[in-house]
Amino acid sequence: MIAKPRSALRMTIAAFMATLLLFPTASIPQEAKKEAGPPYNDDTDDPAVWGKAFPKHYELYKKTVDMQRTKHGGSEAVPHKATQADPRSVVARSKSDEDAGLRAIWAGYAFAADFREERGHAYMLEDQKLTQRQVVVKQPGACINCHASMYVAYKKAGGGDITKGFEKINAMPYAEAAKLVNHPVACIDCHDGKTLALRVSRPAFIEGIRALKATQGVKDYDVNKQASSNEMRAYVCGQCHVEYYFKGDQKRLTYPWAKGIKVEEITAYYDEIGFRDWTHKDTGAPALKAQHPEFEMWSQGPHARAGVTCSDCHMPSISGSFTDHWVRSPVLNIEAACVTCHKKHDDKVTAVDLKARVDQIQDRHWELREKAMTAVVGLINDLKKAKAAGRTEADLKTALYLQRRAQFYLDFAEAENSTGFHAPQEGARILGESMDFARQGQIALRDKNFKPTVPVVDIPPPPAAPAKAAEKSPAKAPEKAPAKKS
Repeated sequence: MIAKPRSALRMTIAAFMATLLLFPTASIPQEAKKEAGPPYNDDTDDPAVWGKAFPKHYELYKKTVDMQRTKHGGSEAVPHKATQADPRSVVARSKSDEDAGLRAIWAGYAFAADFREERGHAYMLEDQKLTQRQVVVKQPGACINCHASMYVAYKKAGGGDITKGFEKINAMPYAEAAKLVNHPVACIDCHDGKTLALRVSRPAFIEGIRALKATQGVKDYDVNKQASSNEMRAYVCGQCHVEYYFKGDQKRLTYPWAKGIKVEEITAYYDEIGFRDWTHKDTGAPALKAQHPEFEMWSQGPHARAGVTCSDCHMPSISGSFTDHWVRSPVLNIEAACVTCHKKHDDKVTAVDLKARVDQIQDRHWELREKAMTAVVGLINDLKKAKAAGRTEADLKTALYLQRRAQFYLDFAEAENSTGFHAPQEGARILGESMDFARQGQIALRDKNFKPTVPVVDIPPPPAAPAKAAEKSPAKAPEKAPAKKS
């Protein structure tokens, strides 16, 4: 990650010492003394200011505006007619427009209206401000946590306490929270403004990883004190690339890791607290919406087991400790991101070889994804027919729960942005179980005595809305049971 350029530092020190020889210390203006320090500090969220000290890093960081798709992800620049409400001239491809299956599984949820391919960090703030999901429903301030440079905003809102600021911003309306931020993710979100050390600045991850470590027998884990330097190279990315929900009326951004980070452990957590994201419009199922669980999936994969972190592949070394801050898919940078490391084990391996390996993994994953989508949509259609035929919700309880489970497993693989690459076997397992739950749901509709392979959990209905229909968040927790401590 960012490191002080040593040669430049030596030149700066030499120049400063020469100045001391020419002029007595007392004669140096106070302004000059101040300028001798770095231009940034722990209250600087503007990456351009950090860029004055680290111009090479900053030039690479700015390249995240580039748009280039891979076979299974990303997007070329799609022309967009700018309007007063949405001034963007280009956008990413719309997955919700192109895929009827996504619209079917998300019926009644704002993602059915607008869900697009991922593009660079440079767009993460504007794309969220301008998504049609903001038009469909009003979002809470909690939605902005992973779409902007938040550290300084937290500090200011909390009077120096980032956790208090986090709590205040979560509970704000999105439009109010958006006024407190100015940049997409920036240097200060991952680097200490004084020491430059990697650090976790998102309270939701601090709390989430503490809960996860507690399941592993480690009490009161403090990620910024106890994590190794290598772990930090994954944790700073895991601050945002995770599954989450909003807890309680204060919309506290929460990572559901109190039982573990595998999909079945997260499902068990949601079942235990009776949580639903929304009620499926066509079937009435207590549905869940997964959100970009890259950290969870990477944790189950071969690279994590080998100690290879997010930054090793998405920000590979250029020279020494100078890493590539043009964060992008390794498939677009295979020579540096993949070949350099793989050659240590196979000196004949080429970029072509590794690209073919990636394509094979992702092609197979996509085939399973399509089969799982067919199965889940099949269950949804059968439930719609059963309801139309007059069958009661009580009669359909088992099938509705199996829709919840099958759909969440499918969405967990769908929302994870590596198309199976982060953990190929885990991705295949999840999609296989999604298909199985969907088919079990169809059997349950035909055989009232059928016993599924998982317990059917009774998810309570959402609380009644106030007299004036409450706006619901499309990102997490638009409907929920009373919040319980994890």
